[in-house]
Amino acid sequence: MVPVGQTVPVAAEAPPAGEPGTVVYTDGACIGNPGPGGWAWACSDARFAAGFEPATTNQRMELSAVLEALRVLGGRVEVVSDSTYVVNAFRDRWWAGWRARGWRNTKGQPVANQDLWKDLVAIVVDERPGLVRFRWVKGHGSDPLNNLVDRLANDAARSQEGRRST
Repeated sequence: MVPVGQTVPVAAEAPPAGEPGTVVYTDGACIGNPGPGGWAWACSDARFAAGFEPATTNQRMELSAVLEALRVLGGRVEVVSDSTYVVNAFRDRWWAGWRARGWRNTKGQPVANQDLWKDLVAIVVDERPGLVRFRWVKGHGSDPLNNLVDRLANDAARSQEGRRST
């Protein structure tokens, strides 16, 4: 488990000097697991997006939230998530082992959600080395942006409608 507030770099390359970067909060939700799901990301209450899947899992929605955010946000980004699944995969470099084993886990089974993991690892590790960091935050706590993305993701799961800031 990543301690609250710890930032997890995924590559040794330093971000460009003077570039402030963007902090983005992400979350996924599912009504039932599997069931209707929603994902959300937000940089503030004025800059956000949320989407949905009719039949999915919570883990897929967590990954989708990060992917959608990184597809929109360029440059240096700090992803803040309450998902240890997402944060630990980069902190502990699970992705490197998965790749080395042909996207199989340590038991020789196919990695769950590998379609999303492959896309996410390609962005974070290959396309933007050293520019994306991950930080774990306790869910359902006192962090306003974490609570915002939780609400947006759950609203999207329930309504099966997406939202974007304008």
